[in-house]
Amino acid sequence: MRRTETKQIRIGRLTLGGQDKVLIQSMCKHKTSDVDTIIKEINECEALGAKLMRVAILDEEDAKAISYIKRGINIPIVADIHFDPKLAILAIKCGANKIRLNPGNISDENKIKEIVELAKKKHVAIRVGANSGSVNKELDEFDIPLAHKLVLSVKQQVKILEKYDFHDIVISLKASNIKETIKAYELASEIFPYPLHIGITEAGPYELSVIRSTAGLAPLLLEGIGDTIRISITGDSKNEVIAAKRLLHDCGLYPNYPTFISCPTCGRTQVDVKPLGAKIFKYLEDNNIKLTVAVMGCVVNGPGEGKNADIGIAGGKGQYVIFKKGEVIKKVSEDEAYDAMIKEIDSLS
Repeated sequence: MRRTETKQIRIGRLTLGGQDKVLIQSMCKHKTSDVDTIIKEINECEALGAKLMRVAILDEEDAKAISYIKRGINIPIVADIHFDPKLAILAIKCGANKIRLNPGNISDENKIKEIVELAKKKHVAIRVGANSGSVNKELDEFDIPLAHKLVLSVKQQVKILEKYDFHDIVISLKASNIKETIKAYELASEIFPYPLHIGITEAGPYELSVIRSTAGLAPLLLEGIGDTIRISITGDSKNEVIAAKRLLHDCGLYPNYPTFISCPTCGRTQVDVKPLGAKIFKYLEDNNIKLTVAVMGCVVNGPGEGKNADIGIAGGKGQYVIFKKGEVIKKVSEDEAYDAMIKEIDSLS
């Protein structure tokens, strides 16, 4: 099933699945019981574009904190549960809009049934989240590809949920291996009717994660696979949201976002393009300006290479030319370049 065909489920006020729209999410990096810090983190991520946020539930204190956190946030909260089904039950009672269960570490069907019955009563969705580090133990013994182990782990868990007439399900099958992740999601999209949460697990620090996540997730997004996305970064959750937004935009799935073009520079470059480009892109992103903007280092090729931009600037020796749709409209000095570009951008936005 492609994302426009997946089952629609409700998570708080959100609709997930059944549309050509991919919801951005991230996970809080602080202890959930640190309520004020979590509220601040969630609200900052929401301001950047996150539609839901996940928190780790390590103990009862974390689960109980959900009821307080919800008073200070506007978006749904997802409780991440491992090993202890009692924490899943407590998190639901305290107001979690969705919970994540890992099929590799909660195996008691009676406990799962108890969670499911409460989730049905409270209208809480469940993500069946398998990853490469915790597939079902019995499957680990089979000599089959990881992608198949992930799918089979999820299939076993989903079967239990469906047995008790529960269908508000989201599925994820994450590995740090790109090829195995792609294959797992492709298989899942053919087997399950439920929306898919896509991501690369343990993707590393920012620079590595952006490359690894793009390599693994862009093919899926372009195939029409994936209803919600998290880019895992060893670092700030806000960077996860920004990276997801940029990836979705370049895949044609986040239209309300600036398109920024800049040249790599070369021996022809006679102006310092890098700081100018960085300042202009920050202005576009901070103000959510939905234009295509080019910053080029060469007057000879700049307007031509950036001819499809709504507005662009190209540098020569000590000066720049500003162009619209490839047509030069004015010349400015290097000192005037930033202010002149912002004025032109504002006039178009």
